[in-house]
Amino acid sequence: MSNRSLRVAVIGAGITGVTTAYNLVKRGCAVTVFERQPYAAMETSFANGGQLSASNAEVWNSWATIAKGLKWMFTPGAPLLVNPRPSWHKLSWMTQFVASIPQYEENTVTTTRLAIEARAHLKRMAAEENIDFDCEDRGILHVYQSKAEFAAAAKVTALLAKGGLERRAVGPEEIRAIEPALCGDFHGGFFTESDFTGDIHKFTNGLARACERLGVAMKFATEITAIDQGSDTITVSSLPAGEAANTSPSQETFDRLVVCGGVGSRALAARLGDHVNVYPVKGYSITVNLLEPADRQAAPWTSLLDDSAKIVTSRLGPDRFRVAGTAEFNGFNKDIRRARIDPLIAWCRKHFPGMSTRQVVPWAGLRPMMPDMMPRVMRGRDPRVLYNTGHGHLGWTLSAATADAVAALTVAKSNLAD
Repeated sequence: MSNRSLRVAVIGAGITGVTTAYNLVKRGCAVTVFERQPYAAMETSFANGGQLSASNAEVWNSWATIAKGLKWMFTPGAPLLVNPRPSWHKLSWMTQFVASIPQYEENTVTTTRLAIEARAHLKRMAAEENIDFDCEDRGILHVYQSKAEFAAAAKVTALLAKGGLERRAVGPEEIRAIEPALCGDFHGGFFTESDFTGDIHKFTNGLARACERLGVAMKFATEITAIDQGSDTITVSSLPAGEAANTSPSQETFDRLVVCGGVGSRALAARLGDHVNVYPVKGYSITVNLLEPADRQAAPWTSLLDDSAKIVTSRLGPDRFRVAGTAEFNGFNKDIRRARIDPLIAWCRKHFPGMSTRQVVPWAGLRPMMPDMMPRVMRGRDPRVLYNTGHGHLGWTLSAATADAVAALTVAKSNLAD
């Protein structure tokens, strides 16, 4: 079977699904994307922190993370919050999280390499398809308030260097030179010139339009009702979102199926006979609308990561400033809680006092996170089923590379009776 005649269904039109569809159609496949939302990038890919950050490739699997989680468990505004109510999914995920601690260094180095590869892929796609996504190629500055934080970051820098990333130490004076708008006393920082930022929602929609121009069938506002793994083909049954259950679904047959379902990937995998232990880790963001010239002047252009607050920032064009952070283990709850938004606003007022926060748009999204913090690019038990999911807080950073990898795996002939 040639790539030209290979029919591939992609489930999900977030950043991973759309980059996967693009890579498949560029390889000559006939691609159909199924998405339950009416547009691309309406869930986790809607309003993240904006950073394409190989410098943030450190995985979270460490005893220090666990200690902080226990300390912050009952603090509503803490950077890491775990709902103490037990569930089997949460307990099994956390058990595997602890079991992955010995792979901390190896996984951090691997993630760094993947992030560096992804940056090149993403820039190439943006250039080829002329996608404007408010890209700012100004580097990312990590800042640390204490000597101990800075020393810990130096150890992480050594691991990132093993993965091929160069980031350099900077003192308080250079921090002020790199980002004059930033107020505060910092012991030091690390600056990664090769990292950059952009609007994930704008990029994903721009690439989705490119996919359509290339012939991808984008089935938005569509719910999948059944997936039948026949001996010759995979049949996907679907209905327009909101249709009555007794409506007759439409059916289409495919040669391959790629699951890019974000936090829904675990349930999809179970239907397909696989286990993909994705857990929904909620993150929050605010978008500060910079209404006046004084606001635009007072907001930073360099992307920041404040380690003690676990907050990241991006400037999205002249009129928007994105601030994101926190990790909340609270199941599939999507509520935007004021106790989680207020610290983001307070952080803005503290570090950018000349920037008005009178018009702030809050958002929350569920990150699809694996226990070892590593994305899953793999075949299922049925080799015609593939997965590209579980990117956690680095979906924007890693997706361009994992999409290339899963597309190559999809069209490969090994282990398939073609």
